[in-house]
Amino acid sequence: MGSFKFLEHTGDAYIEAYGKSLSEAFANSALAMFEVMTDTSKVEPKIEESVEVEGHDLESLLYSWLETLLVRCDVENRLYSRFIVEISDDEGEHIYLRAKIYGEDYDPERHISKTEVKAVTFHMMEIKFLEGYWRLRFLLDL
Repeated sequence: MGSFKFLEHTGDAYIEAYGKSLSEAFANSALAMFEVMTDTSKVEPKIEESVEVEGHDLESLLYSWLETLLVRCDVENRLYSRFIVEISDDEGEHIYLRAKIYGEDYDPERHISKTEVKAVTFHMMEIKFLEGYWRLRFLLDL
């Protein structure tokens, strides 16, 4: 099992991400989203940033996480390739995600542009703990 794979879908990007922990699965979901946009192996982790999001359940947390990264990518014109995620759910009714993300400014000379991701969606989103690992499925609007 790799960190993620692309599932068949007619018009959008349908992704399945994995992790031994929920934090690892969320990190791999972010990597998969940026892999839709570019070859992440060419994105150097030169800049470190912090991200904090919250959700009322795991699905809303995944949506907020990916949407925050997508907005930051658009606003800062930056790509990311490394994600260290911590998720905690012991702070009341909400689940919190804190992450360090690593990337660099978009450089059209080095970063190929594959496909534009327009939005993260709740459609077909699924988060399950299976036999010893987490599996996340989500759809990106292209």
